[in-house]
Amino acid sequence: MTVTTPPVDAPLRDAYLRRLGFATPLPATVETLYALHRAQVERIPYESAWIWLGERRTIAPLDSVRYLVSGRGGYCYHLNGALATLLGWLGFTVHWHSGGVQGHVDAAPNVGGNHLALTVTDLPSDTNSSGAWYLDTGLGDGPHEPMPLREGTYAQGPHTYRLRPSEIAPGGWRFDADPSMSLHGMDFTPGNATPDDLREQHEHLQSSRDSSFVRTLAVFRRDTTGVDFLRGRVLSRLGDEENTTELDTSTDWYACLADVFGLPLSDVDAERRDALWHKVTAAHEAWQAAVTRAGAAVAQ
Repeated sequence: MTVTTPPVDAPLRDAYLRRLGFATPLPATVETLYALHRAQVERIPYESAWIWLGERRTIAPLDSVRYLVSGRGGYCYHLNGALATLLGWLGFTVHWHSGGVQGHVDAAPNVGGNHLALTVTDLPSDTNSSGAWYLDTGLGDGPHEPMPLREGTYAQGPHTYRLRPSEIAPGGWRFDADPSMSLHGMDFTPGNATPDDLREQHEHLQSSRDSSFVRTLAVFRRDTTGVDFLRGRVLSRLGDEENTTELDTSTDWYACLADVFGLPLSDVDAERRDALWHKVTAAHEAWQAAVTRAGAAVAQ
């Protein structure tokens, strides 16, 4: 079964396009595919602040578009689910795929549905005669642009990625991350996926104590020359320059969300903002204490 693109909601489509920096609908071309992908990772953050605010979400395609249009971001199901909907509205042939992120080299590769990957087909170009493309705006510090869906190595700014046939999903694909990234790789199945296929993993990721999104508030924004990322109260830049800053006040922290990541949380009232800051601070202090204990243990 494939995901059927919802009927075109013109006001919602146009509001989404405006957030991406476009005034009118665009033709279904390779140039548009690249432009939309770049705009999404530059303007809409990969983020879990909504989880730390105690919110719960669906992964229904129209809901995902509404989250982004409201000024928020999300994680893979929302970012890629919304983009797939927009692409369908614009006339692209887009497919959902069940994927699995391999967080580090010692973890087992998987296609367990903890990630939504996208492909676009029927869009040939001079350099990609097959017309099949891999795109992914839901990997945080992942690709800045689409890639032809064929085996090869692809350089984008300071990062280099590899696509190759998956060793665990026959007919599927493997994305090998740049060594600097926060994940090791991701495999995805060849068949079409639906929200029902991914819902169980989504519920785990947004609510389980074992979920990295529940354990750590994280925000990412990719651009041409690198990536900005926030974990708790620590802001880092990797790419054209490398630096790390600890944000010590709620004023600085919220300014960082708004100015660096395009996440002003303007719909969150003062009481909830204060509670969020204290929650993030408590987690940050617990992390600092754990680092100190680990250092003391090594020194003994």
